[in-house]
Amino acid sequence: MLKRLNDRLYAWIEARVDPFADVPRTPPKKSAMAFLMEHLRPFRTILILAALVGTVVAALELGLIWYAGRIVDLMAAGPETFWADHGGELVLAGVLLLLLRPIAVGLNGAILFSGISTNMLPQSRWRSHRLLLAQPVGFFQSDFAGRLANRVMNTGVAVEDTSFILFEGFWQAIAFAAVTLILLAGLDWRLALPLALWIAAFVWFALWLAPRAGKLGEKFSHSNSMVTGRVVDAYTNIETVKLFAHAEREEAFARSGMVRMRLRFGALMRLFGEMQGALAAFNSAALLAVVAPALWLWSAGTITIGEVAAAVAMALRLNTMTVFIMWMTVRLFEHIGTMREGLESIAVPLTVTDKPGAPALKVDKGSIRIRGLTHHYGRGWGGLDGIDLDIAPGERVGLVGPSGAGKSSLVNLLLRFRDAEAGRIEIDGQDIATVRQSSLRQAIGMVTQDSSLLHRSVRANLLYGRPDATEAEMIAAAEKAEALDFIRTLEDPKGRTGFDAHVGERGVKLSGGQRQRIALARVILKDAPILILDEATSALDSEVEAAIQETLYEMMEGKTVIAIAHRLSTIAHMDRIVVMRAGRIIEDGPHDALLAEDGLYARLWRRQSGGFLAKEAAE
Repeated sequence: MLKRLNDRLYAWIEARVDPFADVPRTPPKKSAMAFLMEHLRPFRTILILAALVGTVVAALELGLIWYAGRIVDLMAAGPETFWADHGGELVLAGVLLLLLRPIAVGLNGAILFSGISTNMLPQSRWRSHRLLLAQPVGFFQSDFAGRLANRVMNTGVAVEDTSFILFEGFWQAIAFAAVTLILLAGLDWRLALPLALWIAAFVWFALWLAPRAGKLGEKFSHSNSMVTGRVVDAYTNIETVKLFAHAEREEAFARSGMVRMRLRFGALMRLFGEMQGALAAFNSAALLAVVAPALWLWSAGTITIGEVAAAVAMALRLNTMTVFIMWMTVRLFEHIGTMREGLESIAVPLTVTDKPGAPALKVDKGSIRIRGLTHHYGRGWGGLDGIDLDIAPGERVGLVGPSGAGKSSLVNLLLRFRDAEAGRIEIDGQDIATVRQSSLRQAIGMVTQDSSLLHRSVRANLLYGRPDATEAEMIAAAEKAEALDFIRTLEDPKGRTGFDAHVGERGVKLSGGQRQRIALARVILKDAPILILDEATSALDSEVEAAIQETLYEMMEGKTVIAIAHRLSTIAHMDRIVVMRAGRIIEDGPHDALLAEDGLYARLWRRQSGGFLAKEAAE
């Protein structure tokens, strides 16, 4: 019965907040306190309960001390009639001690741990993760994945622990100090006054010291994230590290970061060491501030021995709390520093956003119309310069040109990984800047030359293309991509086999050709009306490529296709070939017509070596 009531209480407290509520993806302000307040807003009910119950717990703690002083006075009268006169009162006090205090402390713990900590940590991490996922691809290309992940995770801990500290530490300490002053003033104002002055001095000292710790903590958090980013970068690219025999270089790179982190951590630890001596001085002063006037008032007959004992006990309790409060204050400012560091990534404004109420893209035919498309990445040069291009529904277009011609830029803008600086792209007459990004990308299937996979099972990677696909549809897609045979032979270190085998981070447990075939199968399963192939068979050997070419042509049936290729033989049979150079379209037409024009395409075709563009052709 008690367990059922306890479970219901905890469930009710936990349910006061939904940490995964669907809130707008609006980047927060770069103020740590504003960020914290935003996270506390859903916890209003819990925070009110925490304040009320915390005050009751503090009052009960002081009530015990006060009553201990009363027992001393009762005992001073002698043992002869002690139990006869006060036995009932003592039994009642014992019952209240056994029942009321555990209930209050237990309820306080339930509110703090289940109401605040259980929900605040996932809420902060969830909201931060959602914000980062909404950032464009370029955002992730400009930072370490490890550092971004570290900031999301550490900021969550900082927000949760700060919220906990505010109520488990500061609120109860404030309530304890306030009730202590009230009780001492009730005995004699000359007891309360020196303690009040000491409390004011301690608060000033804490507020003077803690910001210094916060700045040092922020610097340490920066260096910690930097080290994490460097270490994760080395692990993620371990093949490159081994291939170039640069383990020692990576050791030195990580070591330089760790040296800086050690220096910053050492500065923080030195401050903590200095703080210990200052706390000892403050605590000694607190004892003298209460004990000396208490003894003087007792000797003057103003207060009793029991009241002296209670006052001294209160001072001792306050003494033990000062160390705790100082550490909590330092931790609070450390967390503020961690939040500031995390907000450098979390509070970055979104550069590619959906307009309010943006509709979903509706693709009936798959026509693509590009007018005046210009994007120089904010530099005023490079990228694309006034591209005009029409692609009819179901038309297959090859896109070629030397490196830096603008092919990838065009595809990135079509996928709206970035917003164009000028011009527009329309799909079936709909400006892609006015529709939901998710619906745009759902309508486009893409296979890239760098086919990285998620560190999950083969099945999870394939169903990423279409989560509602049946087992039979998934197997058929793998078979069309010439992937079924090798998938059936897979086994990971945990004994999972076939479609259940995990492929490792970015698919590193598979060969490049195997990764590309799974990526092809994923796009086959997606069956989007617009298809983009960026060197889709570059990682395949000639035999497998020949087998897959037929599958690719089947995939293209009824779809609008853009195929980027350096191996021109793979796109020679396209309906049209668009040739780009320096961000502009310079040739456009079928393969034979472009050869007859004897322009750049013809020169590239003649200069190919083994089907690839020769170096001089790209210059």
